[in-house]
Amino acid sequence: MTDLRKDIRNIAIIAHVDHGKTTLVDQLLRQSGTFRENEQVDERAMDTNDIEKERGITILAKNTAVKYHDTRINILDTPGHADFGGEVERIMKMVDGVLLVVDAYEGCMPQTRFVLKKALEQNLTPVVVVNKIDRDMARPSEVVDEVLDLFIELGANEDQIDFPVVYASAINGTASEDPEKQDEDMDVIFRMISDNVPVPFDNSDEPFQFQIAMLDYNDYLGRIGVGRVFRGTLRTGDHAALVKLDGTVKKFRISKMFGFFGLKKEEISEAKAGDLVAISGVEDIMVGETMCPVDHQEALPVLRIDEPTLQMTILVNNSPFAGREGSKITSRKIEERLLTQLETDVSLRVDPTDSPDAWLISGRGELHLSILIENLRREDFELQVSKPQVIVKEVDGVLCEPYERLQVDVPEDYTGAVMESLGERKGEMENMVNKGDGQVRIDFMIPSRGLVGYTNEFLSQTKGYGILNHTFEEYRPYIKEQIGGRRQGVLVSMENGKATPYSMMQLEDRGTMFVEPGTEIYEGMIVGEHSRENDLAVNVTKAKQQTNVRSANKDQTVTMKRPRILTLEEALEYLNADEYCEVTPDSIRLRKKILQKGEREREEKRQSVSK
Repeated sequence: MTDLRKDIRNIAIIAHVDHGKTTLVDQLLRQSGTFRENEQVDERAMDTNDIEKERGITILAKNTAVKYHDTRINILDTPGHADFGGEVERIMKMVDGVLLVVDAYEGCMPQTRFVLKKALEQNLTPVVVVNKIDRDMARPSEVVDEVLDLFIELGANEDQIDFPVVYASAINGTASEDPEKQDEDMDVIFRMISDNVPVPFDNSDEPFQFQIAMLDYNDYLGRIGVGRVFRGTLRTGDHAALVKLDGTVKKFRISKMFGFFGLKKEEISEAKAGDLVAISGVEDIMVGETMCPVDHQEALPVLRIDEPTLQMTILVNNSPFAGREGSKITSRKIEERLLTQLETDVSLRVDPTDSPDAWLISGRGELHLSILIENLRREDFELQVSKPQVIVKEVDGVLCEPYERLQVDVPEDYTGAVMESLGERKGEMENMVNKGDGQVRIDFMIPSRGLVGYTNEFLSQTKGYGILNHTFEEYRPYIKEQIGGRRQGVLVSMENGKATPYSMMQLEDRGTMFVEPGTEIYEGMIVGEHSRENDLAVNVTKAKQQTNVRSANKDQTVTMKRPRILTLEEALEYLNADEYCEVTPDSIRLRKKILQKGEREREEKRQSVSK
């Protein structure tokens, strides 16, 4: 009989976005005695990236480990957004159990379904944590019933359905098995992990096998493979063979190994079956590849990663303002940076185009791609981006497009408008539940095309009170008609110069402005949204004619409407096929691909003739 490593547990924390995974890991780290008493630790310490801290979301999966009595618990904190599902899928291969965190009010959400489905497919043992039990509207018993229904719906086996439940308030650092009262700490969660999560097999005397599930990068060590030792023992200095995805073998020497403890990586000299470690020593290492002894080459099954569903073109900035705000503007620098991103982001694809100044990038969703672009602008890049498009592909000879499972939570008063607009976007309603507090939850299945650019419309329809969640479901036959898209035309500048309050006020009844007075404008730049469906060329740089006649109402104060300033995500969603978003470290501008008004009109005529 194979021995067991009773001193170790490997567990992933999975949940829908904002259900409290990272806060829960924080508390587990604090309560395990991982930090010194006087150590200063930020909230949500696992979110290390600037954008993660600002937005309160997890983008990259993170490793940590804590001690509970004599047991080392390796914890992987995973992202909740569907766009970063590629991170979640690989983590499932590294662990033996999952902590499924569910909000005590919101209950099961689209991403809860997605992450649980991945965990059940890997036959992992679940522990359910009903978090935010301290919320006024908490409904723990109903949420547990929802979770049970979801387990049954996803085909969980009898052992998985018999899951233990913990009720917790991660923000307060408390938990218990009783929904009515909380213990003073989270010891019950440690105990549940220790008692329920299977222990790894100890086959450390056999030839080693190590599979890469995540990638890290270090300027000194180069590419680092993070993964699990499935068999045997690895030591620093060992000679190893890397079995590549295409079956070829690369021999190398393990130069350094790191273990994880708390928020630190610690250099180690040995790792055994069941350990989660990081290894450096080979440059072109990829997710899913297997390390094994040179004389015993046996690869593990390759990790499957879901394909991208959305693509857009990134181009060198060629607007009249190119080079004013960023230092990295050449095609060589942009291409180098995109290829560097591929080192760690396995869900991303970068393909060349006919032009040396443009690249087609494909990812798992708008958030995935917009965060890449946000990182580039923070690194002083200037670039242009085209409208995001869904990726269509042939499945068994049939043209198919991606579909999403969509869940909307809206006040009752707005359900009619939301259902009508989603119906126009080919959304099919699957379920509708009145939650009893004036809120209605509606489930749809909708083509991904129907959701591109829908967020702004949804927020307008629900006066900002609606909540929208969606996750990729599957590819279905392509619908051969226009879905979604922007209804309004735009106001396009026909002059270069600075926007003046006088000219902007003359245009207020024509639509909504996107720029503030004093903003530098160029011909072909989009300065606002037209109130009608057609585009309108306007002059926002015209100054008031100066005369020496004193106006009778000169001292009256004139109030202008506030312009609508678009964020990067809003700008990308807003784009039409004939437009670009110009992104620089300081500005986000919308523009027409063809800047001159006359040329645009000629192109429109050519296209209407060709149709």
